[in-house]
Amino acid sequence: MDRAEALSRLERSPIAHLATTRPDGGPHLVPVTFALDAGRIAHMVDDKPKSTTRLQRLVNIAANPRASLLVDHYNDDWARLWWVRVDGPAQVVEGGSEWEAARAALSSKYHHYQDRPPQGPAVFITIDKITGWVGSG
Repeated sequence: MDRAEALSRLERSPIAHLATTRPDGGPHLVPVTFALDAGRIAHMVDDKPKSTTRLQRLVNIAANPRASLLVDHYNDDWARLWWVRVDGPAQVVEGGSEWEAARAALSSKYHHYQDRPPQGPAVFITIDKITGWVGSG
């Protein structure tokens, strides 16, 4: 799969899994909403119920900014399976024009956010590497 196809599949996907590394070196994986914004991945903390406001993914990024984001598609016809993974440095942004742009991009993609846009920190992942795979029959 070439980069253009990988980005297209990524952009059309409704959910992804964000992988970060805990300060103790352990993995952390969480499903997230996301959008492509200015060639980067944008994710925001929204107001769905959470056990704490000190989210592990934000703590992890502060300690080690390397992150991966994975989208995939399953089908019983295994020739139609595919996945795309983005790797790169992540940063947390709270407020400002980048934050506003991420919120607009997410509100555009997800109708749930049109009435209740995310209010929390934004996470941006710069795409250093994009890889993917498509099943074949």
